[in-house]
Amino acid sequence: MPTVLFIHGFRFFFYLNEHEPIHVHVKRGDSEARIVLVPFIDISYCRGFKKNEMRTIIEIISNNYETIIEAWHSTFHE
Repeated sequence: MPTVLFIHGFRFFFYLNEHEPIHVHVKRGDSEARIVLVPFIDISYCRGFKKNEMRTIIEIISNNYETIIEAWHSTFHE
């Protein structure tokens, strides 16, 4: 599971068997979410994160969008 970012205790990562659409997983403690990035940022699922944590996660993704997209393409050789 390649970690793309680790910010404020949130780990942003991909599983090695990922598929389209481009997305990233986020985990902290027992909480996990999956955020679709293309065609737009959208919460695919969320388990355990509070609303304010999800706002922080979306802000981190927005601020690091290009880095995450580049990591996806690099990881999956697209």
